[in-house]
Amino acid sequence: METNGGRPTPEQAQSALAEAEQIQASAAALSATPWPNWFFAALTLYIAAFPIAYGGVMADEDWLLPGPSWTGIMVAITALYLSLFALAAKTWREKTGVALRLDVLPKRATVPLAVGLPSILVGSAFVFRFTGSPVWLFAASLIGAAASVGFHLAFVRLHRASA
Repeated sequence: METNGGRPTPEQAQSALAEAEQIQASAAALSATPWPNWFFAALTLYIAAFPIAYGGVMADEDWLLPGPSWTGIMVAITALYLSLFALAAKTWREKTGVALRLDVLPKRATVPLAVGLPSILVGSAFVFRFTGSPVWLFAASLIGAAASVGFHLAFVRLHRASA
């Protein structure tokens, strides 16, 4: 590699910049890779179970199970979900050297999901409490599962587009 008095030539500098951009694009593609399928399934099940369990916690009187049982179920499924999330992140980091990231996803998809999904999942329990109709819980469960599947498919498509 010839240099100009210890400095790279303009061609060498441009080549180094192009290589750095390629490395950045490659790292972004790796970090946008979809969740492991087992974690996607666990996340979808958690999202589907959450409104029903939270509705049981929020019920005025015992609904299907005693209130403390619903609280125990809620704590257990949340602890299991968080453990699986930590395992998925650790496994992915060891496999690729890149942390799981959501910030590489388009904001037009993640912001409505981050605001809308919790509103639906938690809001359905409040509506259930006031109306007494469990249809709200099951509807929120189906909407949440559909959003999880849709988001995962968008995540996969983004990864394929960037790879």
